[in-house]
Order: sequence, then C-alpha cells, then structure tokens
Amino acid sequence: MRPAILAYYGFCLLAVGCRRAAEPPAGAQETPTANSAQTGPTAGESAVRNPGPQAVSAVDYADITTDPPPGTRVPRSIQFTPDDTGLTFLDSSDGSLSQQLYSLNPKTGKRTQIVEPPDGGVKESNLSIEEQLRRERSRTRTLGIPRYTWSKEGSRILVPLSSGVYVQDGTAATLRQVIPVDDLPVLDPRFSRDGEHIAYVQDDELYVVPSGGGTPRQITRGARRTGRSHGLAEYIAQEEMGRHRGYWWSHDGKHLAFTEVDETHIPTYRIMHQGTKAVGPTAQEAHRYPFAGSQNATVRLGVVPSRGGPPRWMELGTNPPAYLARVDWLSDGRLAVQLQNREQSELQLMFFDTRTGKGTRVLTESSETWVNLHRLLWHLDKTAGEAAGGFVWGSERNGGFQHLYLYDRSGKLMRPLTTGEWKVTRIVSIDQSQGRVYFMGTKEGALERHLYSVDLTGDAIRRITTPAGTHQVVIDHGHKRYVDTHSSIDAPPRITLRSLADNRELAVIQTEPDPRLDRLKLRPPELVSIKTGDGETLHGAVYAPPSNFGRGPWPIVVSVYGGPHVQRVTDSWGMTVDLRAQHLRQRGFLVFKLDNRGSGNRGLAFEGRIKHNMGDIEVRDQAEGVRWLVDAGLGKPGGAAIYGWSYGGYVAAMAMARAAETFKVGVAGAPVTHWDGYDTHYTERYMGTPDNNPKGYERSSVMQHVQQMTGELLLVHGLIDENVHFRHTARLINALIAHDKDYELLLFPDSRHGPRKQEDRIYLERRIFEFIERHL
Repeated sequence: MRPAILAYYGFCLLAVGCRRAAEPPAGAQETPTANSAQTGPTAGESAVRNPGPQAVSAVDYADITTDPPPGTRVPRSIQFTPDDTGLTFLDSSDGSLSQQLYSLNPKTGKRTQIVEPPDGGVKESNLSIEEQLRRERSRTRTLGIPRYTWSKEGSRILVPLSSGVYVQDGTAATLRQVIPVDDLPVLDPRFSRDGEHIAYVQDDELYVVPSGGGTPRQITRGARRTGRSHGLAEYIAQEEMGRHRGYWWSHDGKHLAFTEVDETHIPTYRIMHQGTKAVGPTAQEAHRYPFAGSQNATVRLGVVPSRGGPPRWMELGTNPPAYLARVDWLSDGRLAVQLQNREQSELQLMFFDTRTGKGTRVLTESSETWVNLHRLLWHLDKTAGEAAGGFVWGSERNGGFQHLYLYDRSGKLMRPLTTGEWKVTRIVSIDQSQGRVYFMGTKEGALERHLYSVDLTGDAIRRITTPAGTHQVVIDHGHKRYVDTHSSIDAPPRITLRSLADNRELAVIQTEPDPRLDRLKLRPPELVSIKTGDGETLHGAVYAPPSNFGRGPWPIVVSVYGGPHVQRVTDSWGMTVDLRAQHLRQRGFLVFKLDNRGSGNRGLAFEGRIKHNMGDIEVRDQAEGVRWLVDAGLGKPGGAAIYGWSYGGYVAAMAMARAAETFKVGVAGAPVTHWDGYDTHYTERYMGTPDNNPKGYERSSVMQHVQQMTGELLLVHGLIDENVHFRHTARLINALIAHDKDYELLLFPDSRHGPRKQEDRIYLERRIFEFIERHL
C-alpha cells in the first residue's frame, strides 16, 4: 500500500505520508536549533510551550488544497544535458501543476523554455482510462509535460503526451511527433540507449519505431484480446513492488526483454461509476485484483530482437518464484533478474544467458522478517579496477539496516562498503574510473538525508552535503558537479549547483518567489523524541497553537499514517507546509505526528514489529504519544482526535476501537478494514496468508474490535477507489450497525484513492475540520 500522494512536492492528502518522496525537497539550516529533537516531557514542554507572539494570516481551505504547496514552486526532474554544460528541468510558469520543459545555462543564469507542447500537453480531461490508472499507480498529479527523458547516448529528448509521443533533437531543435495517438493509448514509451529507436506498448503488444520517424513495427504477438499483455507491469508490480516497467532495452539496442502477464485466472472485480449519468460498459471498470491468499498473475520473461522475431523465454524454473521484482541488462548482454518468493522471505539475484534462456543464481537474500525490495544494484564495467565486471548490492543482512556490499563478477562477496545503525536510501551514481560510490543515507540521523561518498576499497565514508535537513541531489555525467535541492523545517527548498570535490557553491538556481509565504507566515513544528514505556525512542512533531490561544494545554489532534515503508517526521520543508496541520493549529488545536514502530527508515527490527499483527503496536505507540503530550502539560486530557488516510485511515479507525479511552474523535479516509480484502504482495509481506495466519487476520481487522468504540467516527471514501475498494468501508459499516454504533459517512462518487478535483478537496477539508471542531 503505497500512500496516496496527491502532489509530488512532499505534500500528502490527509497526512498519508510520502513514501514516494523518500528524499523530499528540502531547504537550508546549518546547525540544530530549538527545533532539534528533545527527550522526555520536560524537554518537550520547554520546546513547545512558549511560541511567542505571531502575526499569522489564517490558512484557509483553498490554501490547503492548492498544489503545489507554498514554497515548493521549484524546478523538478532536474537533469544535466548530455555534455554537462547545462541543465534541463520541469517547472510551471503560473505556479500550477501544469509544467513545461526548460533549460538553464548555469554560467549566465539564462533560462529558456525549450519545449512547447501542442494543446497545452496533458490535461485531466484528455487522459485515457489506462493513463489515469498508471498515474494512480505512480501517484502523479502534474500536467502539461509530466515527464521527459534524455537518451543515454546522443542528445535526444523524449516527451510523451496524451496526443502522442514527441522527440526533440537537443534543446535548440523543434518538437516533432513520432507516434500519433488514435483510439488506443500509447503506454510507457522509452528510448533505446542510443536514442535511435523508441519502444512502447499499445493494445497489449510491444512496438518499436525509429526516433527519426517511420512506420512502427509490432515485435510481440499473441497477447491482444486474450486477457494477457506484453511489455506492461502487472498491478502488483506497479502498486507494491515499485516496478512500473514491463520491458527493457539491451545496451546495444538489438534486443528487448519483456514480460508476458497472464491474469485470466484472476476473478474480475467490478467497480461501478455511480456518480455519472452514463450506464452500460462506460459506467463500469473491471479489474483483475489479486486478494491476499489468492492467485497472482502469471509472469514470464522473454527476450525478443528489436527487429522482430520469436522470443526466447528465460527459464525461471518449473516452480518459479512468485514475483519478478527487478530486471536489468548487463553490458555484456546478460540479464540480471531479481526473483522473490511468495512469503517474501527470500530474494534471488540471477544472471541469465539470453541466447539460451538459462540462469545462474548469483546470490540469495533471506530474512525471518521479510526481504525489502530496493534499487541498490549497480553493475561495474571494465574501468572499475579490481571490481571490473562485478557489482554493488544493497542488503539488510547486517543488523537490519540497508547497506552496500561489493561483489566480483561471479557473485563472490569482496567487502562491505558501509556499515552501522543507519540506512543507505539510494545510490546516486558511481564514478567507476575513480572507484567511488555516491549515495544518500541517514548516517546523521533518521530525520535527515545527506549525500555521501565511499571508495570501492571500503575506505572511510565522506559526507558531502553539510547543512542539516533533507537533500535531494543529481550528479553530472563527469562526476564534477551536482545539483542540491535542500530544505529543512525552517526553510523552503533552495537549489544550488555545487562542486562535488569540495562542495563549493557554484551557482544558485533561482526560483520565483512565492507570495503565499509572506502572507501565511508558516511556523515550523517542533521536532521531539519520546521514550516509550519499554524503552523505544520514537520521533514526533508538535504543531502548537499561536500565543493568542494561551500556554496550553490544548485539545490534541493526531495526524497519522503509521504504516511500513513510510517516514512522516523529517527535518524537511514538507513538515512545515502541511497546511491542514497549520490550519488546525491556527484554530487552537495542538496537532501531533508520531512515527510509530512499523514505520520506515529505522531498520528492519523497528519496521518488523507489525509482523503478523497489524493495528496493534501502531495504536499503542500513538496512544503513548498522546499520554506524553498530556503529561507534558501540552495536551488536554479526556480524549484526542485522530485522522489519517489509507493505512492512516486504518490506524485511525483501529485507534477508535482499540484505544477508545484515548481517542474520542476519528476521521478514517479510505481505510483498509480487513486485510483479506487487500492485495497479495503488500498484505502477505506483513501478515502471511489468511490460511496460515487466520488469528492474525482476525485480530488485525477493525471489525473485530468495533464493539469497543465509544467515540465519534467519520468515514471517508471514493466510490471508484481501485486500490482500497469501498468494500472495506462498507464492511465496517455493517459491523457498526450490528453493534449499534453511530458513524458519519462522506463519499466522493468520482474519486479513486484520494480526491483530485479542487472542489472535492475543499469540501473534504471543510467537513473534516467541522467534524473535529464539533466533537473535540
């Protein structure tokens, strides 16, 4: 269950949590201040109780629902040009979600719009149903030009739009259409490495067309109108595995690896569009949804010549692993494939000879908790010294923290590159000529993200970024410079071009000032740490009301996500720009966020506390956070409010039932209410199957605890949610009725996992605030 991010600027509806922005945009602060983590009620009180006088302009519902949030109107998808002389990026000229493609000369500061899409580019109104669903899987909201790519070699730019696929031969050329769109959408177009060809999927088959123009060539056959597909990632891969691709170009452009997905054995789950006047086929959707414990899609991996011909199928075994997790081409023509078993306790890395289809197991990762998928595989070529032909790999094998390991060509471990009770979150680049790995990690603490380097020899790690907070970086091809997008809770994103050797600032990438910052005068939350009764340290954030509401205690509103792979409390601008929290604090409520056990980026042991027993430790930790606030004199005793969406909606509903003495008001948006109604890959990782863990499933269902509810509950759901089906809320309502429990219901007939329409979101914000104010 990846959270429902409604914009990719680090702001998430209903405090869903921003897993997709594991390294969100960030701003500048050199040293810790009073906002640094505190421990214990006394420290928490001293950090929060005296906010001082403020000149505050109230955050209204339009502010909360306008994207991008204040201070985040900054360039996105920043890339160096192939010759490293300039930068390209997506930005909005009017501060909206509609983006255009620009170039920047760092020496002169000249900024130029280099692509002008026909008809304004992508709009919500011109998206096919297939494109809408892919945007849901990737949590994309941006319009105009949502994405672009440079060819890895040469200097071509690929721009996919709703009206077709376009190519531009460098920043100074003219955009030209290569693939028009008729009645059938063109999905997932991608350059070959040299930029000479484009592959794409249309009507469930894979095609290739010359980038210079020409007639497309169909290179796969047999899937169309059979319930199968070639070249597309299945639902589970997109939603839960972070694999959005179903085909991969070889380095020389002569072959494509592709998936064949067969879902014909998965029963159809039908969703009706109840809010439209249309009837018949256009008013319904049919989805092959694999519920926990049921069958998954059958996935084969083939290799086909890019000129067409019969495919060679890779021999995954007579009893192949359940999940095809990752696929990468090696420069020597082999395929590196990651395969995961159904229990997700084992991950195999295999190299396949694409001429014969035979594979060799290179290494196996195993865990009694689960094996988290990652993107920490980087292959080394002949310039990498003693490691030539080997690879860098990420693993949680040592203490449950993700670290980097160096292997030789045969898969023999040479040495660990990083160690310690912190996590490597991303490999940014590897300078193979110098034998140096650049990566992002949490070495300075879980609340920050920094850029580091380490030599392939395993020598001491060097920290490159210096200001405290959160960094997101892009390194040039020559490993001379990097772009740093940096923020903290005290400052919005600031983007600079810097020297990779000594971190000197070379240029500031100017952004348009956001007048909302001066008008709203947002005050950052206070970052605190608390100790649980059994000695665990949890990180939290306190949004205290301004001084005109006195010195406290104040009524408590808990904003929760609480699920795995998500970290909500960070030293980043995304914390400050949570405008629902800011709105509530300005109306006299104390808003509190806490990353309970089960949350991400604290190591596998911390995350694994939810194994086979969801909805327990999360609620206990959140309740302990409320008691901490009350003991510190910050929060009013007598009951708090709690709200959340998706997994946060589940925790909010469960908190109302399992901690009724602590939570008397709850808002549960799109909640999972019984894990037998969610998908295989996510649910079974944490819960096993309904057959092998029946008591755990029963105990982790909200319906099992409804009889204990005593407070006021608001349920919110979109009727065409294809991720967490409305069925979850409907089943909970049946249980509430059976136990004579009152509830309120707010439905959005045309919404999926989160409302996208501005009017829907404004209505949602008003109803949530009025519900909390009325009952708290």
